[in-house]
Amino acid sequence: MINKRRESKKIYIGSVSVGGDSPVSVQTMTKTDTRDVDATVSDIKRLALAGCEIIRLAVPDMAAAEALKDIVKNSVIPVVADIHFDHQLALTSVKSGVNALRINPGNLRSREKIREVVAACKDAGIPIRIGVNAGSLDPEIRLKHGGVTAEALAESAMNEVELLEKEGFFEIKIAVKAFDIALTIAANQILAARCNYPLHIGITESGLPEEGMVRSCIGIGALLMQGIGDTIRVSLTGDSAMEVDLGRKILESTGIRKFGPVIISCPTCGRCQIPLIQIAREVRERLKEIKHSVKIAVMGCAVNGPGEASDADYGIAGGKEQGLVFRKGKIVRTLPAELLVQALIDEINSGEKK
Repeated sequence: MINKRRESKKIYIGSVSVGGDSPVSVQTMTKTDTRDVDATVSDIKRLALAGCEIIRLAVPDMAAAEALKDIVKNSVIPVVADIHFDHQLALTSVKSGVNALRINPGNLRSREKIREVVAACKDAGIPIRIGVNAGSLDPEIRLKHGGVTAEALAESAMNEVELLEKEGFFEIKIAVKAFDIALTIAANQILAARCNYPLHIGITESGLPEEGMVRSCIGIGALLMQGIGDTIRVSLTGDSAMEVDLGRKILESTGIRKFGPVIISCPTCGRCQIPLIQIAREVRERLKEIKHSVKIAVMGCAVNGPGEASDADYGIAGGKEQGLVFRKGKIVRTLPAELLVQALIDEINSGEKK
């Protein structure tokens, strides 16, 4: 059972609200050269079609910061500029019209530079995301806590928050991440109890998709199940669209959001007498035609068919060289195995028209 969602302050990143009663949003980063406007805009559009709701862009130099003007103008989703060390890049990014900044205020190295960035964000009406990663923890805090600990990460983040609060700035989102799952979870638990700012969660540097998907599902899923997390980013050494897709699947699997059809399918066993794996893949492909939320069961036999999947809106279950089509646990048709998928799609379409 999911814990009640943590109460947090609501902020706005462009048209997308984060925190409060807002849906937990999915975001990612482009992996194009930000200085290449056409390639970056094209990538943003592709990722938006995949379901990305907020996009973050690396800003390594002034050329990239200036390119943001045309990128933001043509972006279909809010743009966050990711800045490290150079406050001039932050100021130029704000002038370019970005919808939020991602900075580590302490890295700006002076109170006056922080004040300039805060003033620019106040004038533009945009929030600041504070980002603290295990790999970039303040050396003094690391020494104080005897290494990279959950308390050290949380303290570092709250120190950064305090720098902004001293300037009267409170439109803040916090992200504390590590490769270590338990460390990330513990640090976010501390932050969740210590402040009411919205939290961006994820497992950083999680690796290639084969391993990173597992780590991300465990870490992000565990926090969401505790009611912690207002926006998420899956970090993989791979295509950003894969990150978006997995992020959406995590939100669906935890029951937090619904994006479209969900398939329930059994693992199959010696009782199964139809090509269930093939059928399940075909069902998934055919469900791309359906955009609304609906729960579909693809089951191997009568043992775990209509009864076990009775909470599904529609489903199919195998028999001996044939199968059943059912709706809310009630059998509506019996057909040869090769006709099951089309019959299922027809049943869904007819049911949704009623």
